[in-house]
Amino acid sequence: EVQLVESGGGLVQAGGSLRLSCAASRFTFDDYAIGWFRQAPGKEREGVACISSTDGNTEYTDSVKDRFTISSDNAKNTVYLQMNSLKPEDTAVYYCAARWYSGTYSPYGICDYYAMDYWGKGTLVTVSS
Repeated sequence: EVQLVESGGGLVQAGGSLRLSCAASRFTFDDYAIGWFRQAPGKEREGVACISSTDGNTEYTDSVKDRFTISSDNAKNTVYLQMNSLKPEDTAVYYCAARWYSGTYSPYGICDYYAMDYWGKGTLVTVSS
């Protein structure tokens, strides 16, 4: 019943910006963590950014820190990923995923890949050089 739908992907030149959106249906972001993951051809899916609706804490992988910003509008059940200074290596299918999260510390991070319960179908981001 829970649905996550990504949007905002497209083709941009290196140095450009995109904003991705993840909209949830039959779902509330209260007491949940929402993460953005990406998968490039031939590579494993990796975590990009994560936000907790419980306390607002965020996490980023080192390769996107200071370039990407994750934010949420809990009233609209929507999470955003603002991507600036895009690089060709950012090219991938971007997925959003959700898990129930109480705020309890996890050594694997807020958005542990194996703990995510719901996944969207992805949106393609292509960065040209």
